[in-house]
Amino acid sequence: MSKTSLPILLLILLFGAVGCSQSQEKAERPNIVFIMSDDHAYQAISAYSDKLIETPNIDRIAKMGMLFTNASVTNSICAPSRATILTGKHSHINGKVDNHFPFDTTNVTFPQIFQKEGYQTAMFGKLHFGNNPKGFDQFKILPGQGKYYNPDFITKDEGTIQVEGYVTDIITDMTLNWLENERKKDDPFLLFYLHKAPHREWLPAGRHVAEFTQRTFPEPPTLFDDYSGRGRAAHEAEMNLLEDMHWAGDSKIPPAVMDQLGIEPNSGWDKAAFEGEVGRMNPEQRAVWDESYNKMIEKFKEAYPNMTEEDKMKWRYQRYMQDYLGTIKAVDENVGRVLDYLEANDLMDNTIIVYTSDQGFYLGEHGWFDKRFIYDESFKTPLLVAWPGKVAPDSRSDEMVQNLDFAQTFLAAAGIQAPSDMQGESLLPLLTGETDKWTRDAVYYHYYEYPSVHMVKRHYAIVTKEYKLVHYYFDADEWELIDRINDPMELKNVYGDPAYAEIQAELHEKLDGLREKYGDNSEISQQYLNEYLDYLQENNSYAGGKNTELLDKIFKDRKISTEKQ
Repeated sequence: MSKTSLPILLLILLFGAVGCSQSQEKAERPNIVFIMSDDHAYQAISAYSDKLIETPNIDRIAKMGMLFTNASVTNSICAPSRATILTGKHSHINGKVDNHFPFDTTNVTFPQIFQKEGYQTAMFGKLHFGNNPKGFDQFKILPGQGKYYNPDFITKDEGTIQVEGYVTDIITDMTLNWLENERKKDDPFLLFYLHKAPHREWLPAGRHVAEFTQRTFPEPPTLFDDYSGRGRAAHEAEMNLLEDMHWAGDSKIPPAVMDQLGIEPNSGWDKAAFEGEVGRMNPEQRAVWDESYNKMIEKFKEAYPNMTEEDKMKWRYQRYMQDYLGTIKAVDENVGRVLDYLEANDLMDNTIIVYTSDQGFYLGEHGWFDKRFIYDESFKTPLLVAWPGKVAPDSRSDEMVQNLDFAQTFLAAAGIQAPSDMQGESLLPLLTGETDKWTRDAVYYHYYEYPSVHMVKRHYAIVTKEYKLVHYYFDADEWELIDRINDPMELKNVYGDPAYAEIQAELHEKLDGLREKYGDNSEISQQYLNEYLDYLQENNSYAGGKNTELLDKIFKDRKISTEKQ
């Protein structure tokens, strides 16, 4: 070897070692598959409870990793929850406090950071807000809520397209196509796989309608709750299965049959909701649907004239569960398809897999459907996290974690510094067994969208493993204290009970501390309230609430208050 060739060889070896080190570092960054359904109650995942449905594929994630039993949201409504996940900030900071006002696109989202740091990023399914999600190399998303059958998609490269088929299957097809054909095999990726189901109006896939329209489900013990142990908020909410659920759009009783039986719509949306969903089916899809649903309708027509109010409530519950859980069956099947792909392509070992929902949902508890309240069924959300080799299989955590924490968790796992203004905490200490590094013992919640559909009052709260302290405000000024351990169904407000005086005082102090920590206060709440009421009055809209007397009083009182100022 010549004298001149030796330095060259050393340089080659040196740069080769550096390149190898950089390549190894790049390869070691984990992939992230973030799976989120819409309104998927933890009660409807068999890893939490198998009373209603078996979800063997979603359960696989829990078996591979950790199931969180106290995971929750900061604001139980779709678009604000998603904004919190993307930004790692509470609603009052990121500005997306409700479903009405647009998302502030000056917010920095964590996918933007991943993209900047060299990750491939893709999103398929339901975002709910915005037509051009920031930080994604590829996306195909449903406009708004989307449709179950033959849905439209907003795409990055093709404009708006319509795809024939069932939405849950289509979203999965798109996801698997990206993994197989579009992804760069050597680069880490961040993949958002987002289902519409089981969002209202709950249309199962054709392959499941025959089974689920025949099934009967156990009733929750609080189906006929009279709210006697709570204040105005529970009494005045409009989420009752019998009184507030659509006969056509939700229970699938065709408008012509409603007219025949003299059934009045629960709202102006009722019949339109039915036509807007079932009317999208092609002839083959509609034939499969009619074969099962016509049998249900004929039985209903025969029984309805003799039904008591209690009978109707029980019937509405079963119809609700049949369709709601039927949509989840397809979600579980399709989650299995994605997990099978990851396993078959050796992607499991260095991939974080998350299954969650944008919030919880009532499945007849307290006689309700929908979400919004601080009570567990809507406040808590499923959260299952797998990361083979990092997270112990079949592990559980009851720590108080939130959707606020997802952004910082993913960034920490990828070795990326999180922005200082994010408000969550990385879940890595819990996931990797370093629980002594986890110090949070309480979370903060704030719901804003009132007056609106379902008429759940504005409220904020502190929640610990043992208690909830809740303040309802605006047209109410009421406090609730819930003992989560001794009153798991949350039926009794013990605020003001002398036996809880010390706990109550301590929670008030901690709540004040959380509001200060997260930068929330009554002035900010009033600002958002005023902007919202301005919007409603300018558009001559009551935003869906049916209690017109209450709504009239709200606006009358506001006018009086404004005149006094």
